[in-house]
Amino acid sequence: MDETLPVAAGVPAPPLAALCAMPYHAEVVALLRQHEPQAWAWASSAAARNDRAQEVRSFLLQHTYRLDADAHPQLHACCAAAAARLGVVAPITIYQGSEQHANAALLYLPGEAHIVFNGSLLERLAGAELEAVCGHELAHHLLHERDDGAWFTANRLLGMAQDDPRSDASLRETARLYALYTEAFADRGGAMACGSLEPAVAALVKSQTGLAAVSAASYLRQADEICAALAARSDAVSHPEVFVRARALRLWCEAHAAGDAGAAADADAWLRAVLEGPLAIDALDLPGQHRLTAITRRVIGQYIRPSALRSPALLAWARRFFPDAQAAEAPDPLLRDDLAAGAHDYVAALLLDFAVADRSLEDVPLAQAIVLARELGLPEPFEKLALRALKMTRRQFAKARGEADALLAQVAEAGHA
Repeated sequence: MDETLPVAAGVPAPPLAALCAMPYHAEVVALLRQHEPQAWAWASSAAARNDRAQEVRSFLLQHTYRLDADAHPQLHACCAAAAARLGVVAPITIYQGSEQHANAALLYLPGEAHIVFNGSLLERLAGAELEAVCGHELAHHLLHERDDGAWFTANRLLGMAQDDPRSDASLRETARLYALYTEAFADRGGAMACGSLEPAVAALVKSQTGLAAVSAASYLRQADEICAALAARSDAVSHPEVFVRARALRLWCEAHAAGDAGAAADADAWLRAVLEGPLAIDALDLPGQHRLTAITRRVIGQYIRPSALRSPALLAWARRFFPDAQAAEAPDPLLRDDLAAGAHDYVAALLLDFAVADRSLEDVPLAQAIVLARELGLPEPFEKLALRALKMTRRQFAKARGEADALLAQVAEAGHA
C-alpha cells in the first residue's frame, strides 16, 4: 500500500494539543446520539454508571493485586510522569491482574484511573517504555472523560453490541473500528507520555513478542516492509496489528515533529485507509451507512434532474427510497469522486432500478441511466448488470448507448418547445 520510507532516529512526541480524538470517534458519537437516543440515555444515566462502577470495583478487589506506591515506587514514578505529560489529574491506582497474556488495560471510572497489568509485562518494562504503556492507558482515560463521558458511553454501547449476536452487523463493524481507532489514539498518548516515538514502539513490540530487549528502529523498518505489501484493510478485532500501530505512530510523530500539517493529514489518511479500507457494501459500519444513504439521495436527485425523468411513476419510485426525494437543481461534479469503488455495483443496480421503473417512457429512462453511469465513472458495471438483467445483447446495448445522449437532448428540446 505504500513504499518503504527511511526511519528517522530520535523522533520526539508531538505537543499535548495534538492529542485529538479521531474524526471516526466524533462521527460515531454523533450518529449514536441521533439514531439510538433511548440506548444512549440509558448508558449515560447515573444509574447505569453506578451499576458499572460497582462491578468494576468488585472485579478489582476480587481478581487483582493492588500495587501500592510504597512497595512499587519506580512504577508509580513512571506513571506519575506519564500523567503529568498528559495532563491527567485523576487519582491513579495500579494493579497486577491474573491473566497470563502480557498486556495492560484501563478499567474506567469517572474521575478515576485504574490500570491493570497482566502477565509478565511489568518485568520487561522500565523507564520510558513503562511511561509509554502507562500513558497509553491514561490516554484511554482522557478519551473517556471527554464531553461529559460521551466517548465512553459510545464505547460501552458498541461493546455491548459487539458481544450480542443479535446485534445488527453494522453495529458490530462500528464497534470493531471504534476500538481500533481508540487504540491508535492511545498509542499517540503513549508516545506523548514518554516524550519519544522509540520507547512507545519498543513497548508495543515487547507486549507482542515477550522479548526483554528489542530495537524500535529495526521493527519500524520491518513494519514499513509489511505495510508496503498490504493489499487489504486490517481485519483486526480489538487492536490493530502491531506493525500497523507502529507505522501509524511513526508517521504521526514525524509529521508533527516537522510541523507539517500536510504530512499529518497524510498520516491520518493512511491510518484510515488501512483500518477502514474502501466502502464495502457487505461490511458497512454506521458512518458507512450514513455516507451510502447520502450518496443514494444524490444519485436519485441527479437521475430525475431532467424534467422528462419526473414522471409520476419515476417520482413515486424515488419516494420509495426517500419520501422527500427531490430533483437536483444542478449537476453534482463531486459525486463521481465521492463514489468509492466499492459502491459502483450498488449504484449501477440503483440506476437500473430507475431505468425500468416507467415503461411508458420507452427508452428514455435507460438512456438517462447509461449517461449518468458514464458520468459517474461506472459504465462497465452498469453495462454488465444491464446485459444480464434486461437480457439485452451487446449489440442492442451498444445501440442504446450510442443513441442515449441524442435521445435525452431530443426529449429535453421537446419539453422546452
